[in-house]
Amino acid sequence: MLGFRLPAKPAVQRAVRLTYGFQFFFGLLLWVPIFYQYQKLVGLSDSEIFGIQSIYYVVFCLLEIPTGLIADRFDYRTSLTAGAGVLVVANLVPVFLGSYPGFLLHFILIALARSLVSGAQSAYLYEYLHAHGEGEHYLRVEGVGRAYSLVGKIVYWPVIGLLMTWNLPSPYWLTAINAAVALALACKLPPIPGGRRTSGKTASLLSGVGGAVAALRSSRWLALLMVQGIAMFTLVRICQVNLFQPILESKSLSVNWYGAVLAAMTVFEALGAARPHRLRRAIGPVGSVFTLTIVMASCLGLLVWAGPFPAVVLLCVFAVATGIAFPVQKQLLNDSIPDSRYRATLLSMESIVDRAVCALVAVALGAYLAAGQLNEFLLLTAVVTCAAMGLLALLLLAVRKHRSDRRVPVVRAPAPETVSR
Repeated sequence: MLGFRLPAKPAVQRAVRLTYGFQFFFGLLLWVPIFYQYQKLVGLSDSEIFGIQSIYYVVFCLLEIPTGLIADRFDYRTSLTAGAGVLVVANLVPVFLGSYPGFLLHFILIALARSLVSGAQSAYLYEYLHAHGEGEHYLRVEGVGRAYSLVGKIVYWPVIGLLMTWNLPSPYWLTAINAAVALALACKLPPIPGGRRTSGKTASLLSGVGGAVAALRSSRWLALLMVQGIAMFTLVRICQVNLFQPILESKSLSVNWYGAVLAAMTVFEALGAARPHRLRRAIGPVGSVFTLTIVMASCLGLLVWAGPFPAVVLLCVFAVATGIAFPVQKQLLNDSIPDSRYRATLLSMESIVDRAVCALVAVALGAYLAAGQLNEFLLLTAVVTCAAMGLLALLLLAVRKHRSDRRVPVVRAPAPETVSR
C-alpha cells in the first residue's frame, strides 16, 4: 500500500479501498496526451480545438457551485455516482460523433462529470474518516489515493500513441471502460455513519449558497488559503497541460519522447503524493504549500536556461512538488472550513476560481507563444508567483496573529491597591 498501513477498522479499510479504486479509474483519462493530435486527424482546425478548450473552462466554472450544492444538499455518494455515469457517456461521444459538435459535447460532459466529483470526493473521504474517529489518517489516505490515481497513467501514457495507431478511437473506448468501473465502485461506497449527512444537510440549495458565502466571509484565513491553493493549482495546470509540449519542443526533444517524459513526471508526482506528511511535519501545512509553490515557480523560471536533459530533471522536480502539495493543501482547506454542511460547495468555489485563473493565463500564454516569447512567459510566471506568495505570507501572518489575539485571554495584573491589601 505504498508504505501506508490502513486504519484498523474493517469498515474504514473497505471505504478507503473503494475510494482509491474510484479515484484511480475516474482519473484515468487515457486520451490526454493525444487529444490534440486526434482532433487534428478527424479534421478540426486549431481555432476550433482551442475554442472548445475555452468553452470547457467556462462551462466548468458555471457548473462548479451548482454541483457542489447538490453534493451538500443530498449526498456525496450520489454526486460521485452521477459524475462517473456522465464520464462514461462523455467518452463514447467522440467514438460515434468525431466532429466539432461531437468534441464540444464531449468536453462539456467532461466538465460536468469532473465538477460533480471535484468537491464531493474530498468531502466524502474527509467526513467518513472523521465520522469513524480516524480523521488523523486523512492526509496520508488522500496522498496515497492520489498516488494510485497516477499509476495507470504511468503505464498507459507512453504507449497511448501506439494504441491510437492500431485503433484510432481506442483511447476513448478504454477511458469509457475505466469510467464504468469507477461507476460500479461509486455505487458500493458505504454511507457516512451516524446520520452525519442527514443532520447536516442544508435546508435548500439557495440557503446552501448563502451559508457557504457567509462561512467564507466569516473566515479571512480560509479565503487566503483558497488564494494560496489557486496559485498552486494554476502553476500545475498550466505546466502539465498547456506548457508541457511547447517546453519540450523548445528544447528540441523529439515528439516520440513526450509520452515517456510525461510518464516520468507522473512517477515522481506519485512518489511525492505518497509521502506528503514528512514535509508537513517539518515546516507545517501552510509553510509546506508556500515552499512547494515557490519551488514549482522556480523550476519554471530555471527552464529558460536549461538544456534538454536538465529541463526534464526540472520538470520532474516540479512533479514531486506537485505530488506533495496537493494532499497537504486539501487537508489544510478541509480543516479550515468552519461548517461542514457547506464543505463541497466551498471546495467547488475554490475550483471555480482555479479554472477561471487558468483560462486567463492560458489566453496570455497563447499570446506569448504566438509572439515566440515562451522564455519571457516562464520568467514572468516565476517572478509574479514568488512575489504573490510573499505578499500572501504577510497577510496570513497578520490574520494568524489576529486570531491568536482573539483566542488567548489577556491576564491583567492586580491593581496596586489590591496588592497592598
